[in-house]
Amino acid sequence: MESKALASHVHGNFIGQLQAVAKMETNEVITQLQSQIDGLSFTQAKARLAQYGLNEIAREKRPPLLLLLLSNFKNPLILLLLVLGTVAYLTGDLRAAIVIFIMVIVAILLRFIQEMRADRAAEKLKEMVRNNATVMRKGEAHEIALKMLVPGDIIQLAAGDMIPADVRVLAAKDLFLNQAALTGEAAAVEKTSAPAVEITNLLELSNICFLGSNVVSGSATAIVINTGNHTYFGSLAKAIVSQRQPTSFDLGINKFTWLMIKFIAIMAPAVFIINGFTKHDWASAFLFALAVAVGLTPEMLPALVTVNLSKGALVMARKKTIVKRLNSIQNFGAMNILCTDKTGTLTEGRIVLERHVDVNGSPSERVLHFGYLNSFHHTGLKNLLDDAILDHEDLAERLKMKEQYHKIDEIPFDFARRRMSVVVEDPDKMHILICKGAVEEIISQCDHIEVDGKVSLLTAEATAKSCSVAAVLNSEGFRVIALAYKKMPTTEKNIVYSVKDESKLILLGFLSFFDPPKATAAEALRHLAELNVQVKVLTGDNEIVTSYICQQVGLPRTAAVLGSQIEAMNDDELMKTVGVSNIFAKLLPLHKERIIRALQKQNNVVGFLGDGINDAPALKSADVGISVDSAVDIAKESSDIILLKKSLLVLEQGVIEGRRIFGNIMKYIRMAASSNFGNMFSVLGASAFLPFLPMLPIQVLVNNLLYDFSQTTIPTDKVDRDWLLKPRMWAIGKIARFILFIGPLSSIFDYVTFYVMLYVFHCWHNPALFQTGWFVESLFTQTLIIHVIRTRKIPFLQSWASWPLIVSSILIVGIGAWLTESPFASAFGFVKLPPLYWLYLAGILLGYLSLTQFVKAWFYRKYGD
Repeated sequence: MESKALASHVHGNFIGQLQAVAKMETNEVITQLQSQIDGLSFTQAKARLAQYGLNEIAREKRPPLLLLLLSNFKNPLILLLLVLGTVAYLTGDLRAAIVIFIMVIVAILLRFIQEMRADRAAEKLKEMVRNNATVMRKGEAHEIALKMLVPGDIIQLAAGDMIPADVRVLAAKDLFLNQAALTGEAAAVEKTSAPAVEITNLLELSNICFLGSNVVSGSATAIVINTGNHTYFGSLAKAIVSQRQPTSFDLGINKFTWLMIKFIAIMAPAVFIINGFTKHDWASAFLFALAVAVGLTPEMLPALVTVNLSKGALVMARKKTIVKRLNSIQNFGAMNILCTDKTGTLTEGRIVLERHVDVNGSPSERVLHFGYLNSFHHTGLKNLLDDAILDHEDLAERLKMKEQYHKIDEIPFDFARRRMSVVVEDPDKMHILICKGAVEEIISQCDHIEVDGKVSLLTAEATAKSCSVAAVLNSEGFRVIALAYKKMPTTEKNIVYSVKDESKLILLGFLSFFDPPKATAAEALRHLAELNVQVKVLTGDNEIVTSYICQQVGLPRTAAVLGSQIEAMNDDELMKTVGVSNIFAKLLPLHKERIIRALQKQNNVVGFLGDGINDAPALKSADVGISVDSAVDIAKESSDIILLKKSLLVLEQGVIEGRRIFGNIMKYIRMAASSNFGNMFSVLGASAFLPFLPMLPIQVLVNNLLYDFSQTTIPTDKVDRDWLLKPRMWAIGKIARFILFIGPLSSIFDYVTFYVMLYVFHCWHNPALFQTGWFVESLFTQTLIIHVIRTRKIPFLQSWASWPLIVSSILIVGIGAWLTESPFASAFGFVKLPPLYWLYLAGILLGYLSLTQFVKAWFYRKYGD
């Protein structure tokens, strides 16, 4: 049985634990984890597997279909309609209950079906790869599934292997790891078995390898420290599969819904009381007040929002973008700050040889040639820098590598010297030792320099100048290595070269490497700036490289803020910092999350683009999380949108599409809320002086249903170009102000209609004629006013709606007019209208549309859009 000490060790604070293990000698680590150098036995491994569980990380679980369907009922508007429908049913108004429940079912099903489609598309992107690890069991190597690993297992690592858990290196040979998924840095990092010194950044521990990284080259023996959710990777994954916070879109819809509920809470009781006292029929007054409450409710909002978002999802799908969460499309449009990692977004995500210069900083082909000879001939660690040099494939032919240069020997790289050498025989049968490595290490072994083919002594002044050239390259974001050589005497046969021969070298120049900016990055940033989206870079890479890249792509530079500085800031200090800075470097995952939340507290709508496990908490916290199909699974699960191409140009299209969608949603909200609000003022006034109900409850519901269906084509409508040029966020105060200014305008013409019906057509004792006349006028004004509200411009002259919206408007008003003379007229309480009524109606409509256009233009000039 495993001891309690080991359980406490594995399940304790893993940060402190890993730092402690990193400082131990290898034999101490093995003892601490109660293992042996030849591995655990099968019995021990089985017992530990039962104790610690499978080596698997937390995943965001999809809820059952029934729960997914029921979750759509949590919308306050849907709940309000359900309450109203239930009350209508219980009070015997079956027709009203049916109409209300139909509206609810349509809205719920539309949203559920589209979300299911989006989920299925996202699932296809997740490639479930089965991987094995080589583990020692009592001295014998066995291949087992990664999920079967346990703390204390001894494993073998080789080039190409995934790191299967958090492990401590026991022995290593030229071990280099890619930790880009954890840190965002493209360059490989070296790992050794030597005990680590005190390091505050966990990911910089030199002898700890983390789950989520992979072996680039070399080999190692390591011992498993933590598995599954107790790993660094797993702790992040476990934290981010929690309940997602409501986004700005969700909050905006909820705020608007509660605004309408407040209106209903005031208007419906007022209508009930006024009609009860004036008509002395409390049952009819109640049913009418219920109908008024439904009339005030923009019941098609959930369906219309879903149709808008679904249409946007289809548009994005055609652009090779998977929308996992529909609300995220609108959040694209509302987004005014985009936070992005650097590697692979602003840069190509690969190392290239950018410059090859002499000791004065001038371009030198000789430096490139010697560098190529070194990388081509050495057989040790081939790292990303060697690969970048060898990408110059034409040199092999130009140098006649195989014909003219023959390898004699090599002096392998080691971490103490931080350099390596090869010895080649040139066409003159001369042996040339070519040495490359860290700048300071190479210069320390040189006593001469070569400039323009001339060799001279390396003076203190020349040393300082050479060091300044390397420093300038470093300041520009380059990773620099130095190159030196010397010609060796060939008098001895079968000579063996060693480290002592790496002395009295001739300094030739420098090779500088870089992860270059994407060709499209500068263009994309310009487009995002035109759309008033501010870009901030959040990266685990160093500040020098990051600042240089930002300069190259035209991103305004501020002083870089480091993760260590963020650690020392409280929330108020961080909020001030994130408001003025746009470069954040050497960040840990939780730093990124803090930055996102600080920006959100300043009323920003924040998007985040990332693809590694280090990006997952930020993806989860952002209003819109954006990942790519090549991202790690947990990053894709944390995101709202998955791009099939990691490009800011694709995001630009997403921003425009999001704003177009939000524009169409706002058209419905402004039109429905203001029109309904105005109609209810008319109801209050009419209820006060009429001896009968101004409209039957069923007529109110039919009017509302027809008018709402006329708006279902709004998702097809165009949005004015100037409306798309800035972020659009929810502004409930501005919506309420629009309702208060525009809504009562319809009441003016409703009262004109009342006057016409009462004093021209003498309806004081003919309620059916009055109700029919107001039904038609109300339907016409509500349906046609969308053409005024949908644009800041003059409708039908400067801006036309889409053809589907025009056709649906004509069709609905036609149906409304037809109903008054159809075989169903009596069922709805309608009677035939006199021909003169239609002439008055034309005048009322012209006056209403003209006045609304005038007030709308004044409103936008005064308050903006």
